[in-house]
Amino acid sequence: MTKGLRVHSEIGALKRVCLHRPGEELLNLPPFELERLLFDDVPFLEVAQEEHDAFAQILRDQGVEVLYLEKLVAEAFDAVPGARDEFLDQYIAEAGIKGDCMRKVVREKLESITDNLEFVMKTMAGLTKAEIEIPLSAGSTLNALVNSESESDLIIDPMPNLYFTRDPFAVVGNGVCLNRMYSVTRNRETLYGKYIFKYHPDYKDVSLYFRRDAAFHTEGGDVLNINAKTLAVGISQRTQAAAIDVMAQNIFWNSDSEVERILAFNIPNNRAMMHLDTVFTQIDHDKFTIHPAIMGTLQVFELTPGKNSGDVNITELNDTLEHILANATGQDQVKLIPCGGGDPIAAAREQWNDGSNTLAVAPGKICVYARNTVTNDVLYKEGLELLVCPSAELSRGRGGPRCMSMPFEREDI
Repeated sequence: MTKGLRVHSEIGALKRVCLHRPGEELLNLPPFELERLLFDDVPFLEVAQEEHDAFAQILRDQGVEVLYLEKLVAEAFDAVPGARDEFLDQYIAEAGIKGDCMRKVVREKLESITDNLEFVMKTMAGLTKAEIEIPLSAGSTLNALVNSESESDLIIDPMPNLYFTRDPFAVVGNGVCLNRMYSVTRNRETLYGKYIFKYHPDYKDVSLYFRRDAAFHTEGGDVLNINAKTLAVGISQRTQAAAIDVMAQNIFWNSDSEVERILAFNIPNNRAMMHLDTVFTQIDHDKFTIHPAIMGTLQVFELTPGKNSGDVNITELNDTLEHILANATGQDQVKLIPCGGGDPIAAAREQWNDGSNTLAVAPGKICVYARNTVTNDVLYKEGLELLVCPSAELSRGRGGPRCMSMPFEREDI
């Protein structure tokens, strides 16, 4: 396996990708906790796993090496004595556990798991009251006992959004943005990336362009590698403009980075367009899938390095989306293919199921959800090669093939 990261585009032939197979975290998803845990429905785990396995196999059939997030973290713990204990300290501190007594019991429960992969998967799944016994001893507090009888059956929340590996971190060129995510529910997911990029033998030396303890929030779905020189980032519900300022400083003045400009797209703040990759996704040298509601509504800024170290120039681009993307990609013109073929009902329905959130495996060859039949027909007629993934349960998490994948290596274009 090639060491390190290399992603300079959205469409170069995909060589290596990081996924997370849905696990028991989806079993710890009570219906009354859905809104807080950022889900709209409870997926059927067995079918979601079958669909995800089919997705992974589609990628392998295209020559892609599939890595799993949980295995990478376990390998990091295997490689470095003490890394697991360091992780556990931080995990418990961020888990929202009430009372010293409960934290002690949880620690003992997790420390009793000797296998590192099993341990990692348990931290992802969360912990319920049914799994542990609360001791009534001289050291118990009234607060701990009362809270143990509280309404929620969760001691530690699950991380049901983890199978969307695009968001906790974002590979940019040979480095990575380790994100501070928008919600407390999801920000704990970035712990896994921290320990991969700190301790894993193959990835511990990569440059970090953003850190999970930053003051502002950003997510990987807002980061698109147009080419080695140009990065697109969404100013969205999940990524603050101030976070892009930090990112620009760290990217422009890092010797490992080749990026010379960042295009910041100010997109509407709503659930249908929570990330830039739900607004548009590059699928070929000159083609993008887009959310039809975005046409003519975008404010775009170009960030470039100033003359002095640390300076960043910012220019507002007053032009059409087509012209901005054509300029960014170096094409004479680009084709924007609307989700749902432009039909408002089909577009709304299929955008809900991530019809424009596609994963390019190579230029013009894209992985799509089977359920978005109208959009898929339009893409097929535009000459794209479609790799169709079953999606009845995976789509309940409101994320498509791009959301479910974090490329670690692509061929240069």
